[in-house]
Amino acid sequence: MGMRYDYNSVHGSIFTPRFNYKWTSSNKLNIIRLSGGSGYRVANIFTEDHAALSGARDLVIINEINPETSWNGNLNVVKKLNYDNGLFINLDATVFYTYFDNKIIPDYETDPNLIIYDNLDGYAESKGVSLNVDMRYKGLIARVGGTVMDVSSVQDGERIRQEFQERYTMTWNIGYTFAKVNIKIDYTGNLYGPMKLPLLNENDPRKPMSPAYSIQNIQLTKEFKNGLAIFGGVKNLLNWTPNKGNPFIIARTQDPFDQNVQYDPNGDVQQTAENPYGLVFDPAYVYGPNQGIRAFLGVRYVLK
Repeated sequence: MGMRYDYNSVHGSIFTPRFNYKWTSSNKLNIIRLSGGSGYRVANIFTEDHAALSGARDLVIINEINPETSWNGNLNVVKKLNYDNGLFINLDATVFYTYFDNKIIPDYETDPNLIIYDNLDGYAESKGVSLNVDMRYKGLIARVGGTVMDVSSVQDGERIRQEFQERYTMTWNIGYTFAKVNIKIDYTGNLYGPMKLPLLNENDPRKPMSPAYSIQNIQLTKEFKNGLAIFGGVKNLLNWTPNKGNPFIIARTQDPFDQNVQYDPNGDVQQTAENPYGLVFDPAYVYGPNQGIRAFLGVRYVLK
């Protein structure tokens, strides 16, 4: 158990208690960890939210920003399995929950020309479960993991899903070494669930939710006894980019300073022949890699 005390010249005294417990079985094959505590953070929106520096929107801070605070709890269970034939499996499961107070969530939707920052008038939650499996058997090494989570905020009794936050993710790394020829093959990948994305208005033709997508890579490595290694492979095997199914990703790239955007007396963007959707320049929708499938080849030499 512990307690941390901080004094900030602007925010005053801050106390952050914490608790950690670990149990290990006598054979070292079972581990249970339990942790909880409080967190405190002074957010810096200019370094943490790069959209604030894109120049596409004006930055508005409504009130004096207070530090974010949180209470969190985690339960972690590890199970190790050893078999006589050399197979080793490590199972790692975690349940987590975090409650945020004064969380700072940028508002992109109230005005397409602004990013509005303020402390949340309510609370936010991040909760979920994760499972990771590590396996080793002779020349095979495999690591597979997945997380299911819910990241949302509650304001005025309404629960709002956080933008750019998927409900589930999965990662894997599978490698096999052919010992006789000293060649290793690695297959890695990520799977991302749908995310809520920011649209500029009801006429915006882009999808409000991203599709589930996967980025996968493969690499072959040949090592020689003199320290030389040659490697090559393919990145983004499925050739996936965010523009699939969307007419565009960044709105109005041809007019980044909104010189041809027309507004009505209320300050709302008007639909015109040159601007049929009534949009302004905005890069906030970008959420995935913009490079498709590509090959690579390299040489590595290790000095011994």
